[in-house]
Amino acid sequence: MNEITTVGLDLAKNVFQIHAVDSAGAVVIRRQVRRAQVPLFFSRLSPCLVGMEACAGAHFWARELAKFGHEVRLIPPSCVKIP
Repeated sequence: MNEITTVGLDLAKNVFQIHAVDSAGAVVIRRQVRRAQVPLFFSRLSPCLVGMEACAGAHFWARELAKFGHEVRLIPPSCVKIP
């Protein structure tokens, strides 16, 4: 498995979506994770860039993921484009 450099995290009420890519932009992980599993998932990753849409719970999750050494960037909803 290639080393993950960037993770996109889509926050939801119970089930979060994770999309991770390597340095070449190839998809490494695309999966669903339950809320309780998120800290365990990110604790097992080497520090990387994590992007998520800024919403009510995003600041909480940003602080939690930063504890594991990840660089977290919150993206304003107006900049998020869904194909």
